[in-house]
Amino acid sequence: MFRNLLVACSLLVLFGCANEPVLDIHKGLTKDQVISFMGKPDSSQRSGNYVAFQYANRPINNSPTDRADYYVIFAGSFVIDYGYGHIRQGDSSVTNRLILLPYNKEPPSIPTRN
Repeated sequence: MFRNLLVACSLLVLFGCANEPVLDIHKGLTKDQVISFMGKPDSSQRSGNYVAFQYANRPINNSPTDRADYYVIFAGSFVIDYGYGHIRQGDSSVTNRLILLPYNKEPPSIPTRN
């Protein structure tokens, strides 16, 4: 009996994680579509024509203990970037651009002069 319950719970967790709404996010979605998948964002940030939705403390790597902030960035009304990481203001060549710095990538290093 206990073994059957353990197998059933394991399958529920395995298949429940496969349907995580984050997996449905892709470039080109509208804000309304993102909200229908993910729910209302925990916060948002605007810079010019760019908006970033923050979904705070979301599970990552199908782990109940690993959590991070998930962001969806829009230009106008459409998704242009998404993922776990940090939001930063872009460089001055693209006015008011918001960029996503993923957690698993380091920002490019700045060469130093000797």
